[in-house]
Amino acid sequence: MQKKSFYKDLYILIPLLVSGFVAILLVFLLQQKVFDTPIFAETLKKHLGVFISISGFIAALILFYLVFNAFTVKNSKNSAINSLSAITQKMHDFRTIVELLYRSKMWLSGLKEYIDEEFEGLTFFDVKEFYKGKSKLAIEFLQEKNSYDETENLYLELKAILMTSPKDKRVSENIKYPQFYSKEIVSKWLEHKVGSGLWYFFGYKYGAYKDALDLHSVYERHQDKIMKLANKIDGKTFEDSSFNEVFLSKLGEYMSKEVIPKLYQFQDTIQEKASSKIVALYMLFLTMVFVGVLLPIAYLLFSLPIISIIISISVTVASLFLISLSIYPFIISTKRS
Repeated sequence: MQKKSFYKDLYILIPLLVSGFVAILLVFLLQQKVFDTPIFAETLKKHLGVFISISGFIAALILFYLVFNAFTVKNSKNSAINSLSAITQKMHDFRTIVELLYRSKMWLSGLKEYIDEEFEGLTFFDVKEFYKGKSKLAIEFLQEKNSYDETENLYLELKAILMTSPKDKRVSENIKYPQFYSKEIVSKWLEHKVGSGLWYFFGYKYGAYKDALDLHSVYERHQDKIMKLANKIDGKTFEDSSFNEVFLSKLGEYMSKEVIPKLYQFQDTIQEKASSKIVALYMLFLTMVFVGVLLPIAYLLFSLPIISIIISISVTVASLFLISLSIYPFIISTKRS
């Protein structure tokens, strides 16, 4: 991985160094030629229009590409925003389901008080990241022996789903449903596979935990609401489901593998900034406009010193070198693919 990054940096650095060297060398040689042969200045003036045309043509091509890229990125972001809105709504519905389970009576007696009072302020993320040594409470919690058959871990996981920031320490009475979830909380959900606890406790290991999780204690009206919300999330996946451990296992797996990864992916697309290549192209565009076009025009209009057109011609030629050398990695990658 580091080797690839090193070569990638070289592909960027070498063209810049070579073109920079060409520009400096040309400035020196042309200036020396003008001093040695004064008539050479007239030759440069004579061909100045050619270099202005070259610079203008390159600047126009770059501008066209930048505008095309801007429209492409904008369309991509608009599409991602629409997709993110749909996925966010699914997350809203899932969190509503989680709230109904979290506040239900399916838990063993004393579990809620054990977590919310004895270990007040402890979060699922603290427990998962105990090895970082940031939470003494998490280490205490893991060392503690209790009679809740590990369901305290599921309780903490459901609490984590109801939070909207990794810094939250408790679940508010009125659950927040933001327009878009922050990247910080989504990355934590993704990192710790939040939702998979439902699959683990109600699917893979349900036989071991069924006595500690009483699904029959969930009010029937809440069961109906949960099923309506699940069908709203994905009618095809949950079409023939009924409220039981199989359904909850499937729901947890669906959210952790389908919804939360997409939530993160679309957020990434929306927050994506301009790439270093686009920034470099924009800088090249400005160079061609100001040094390749405007500077020689200013020379003709205001009788600037001869060094101005020497710099203009040198930078234009060096820019052509830069473009030519920068295309090489693209050609190589195309051949390999």
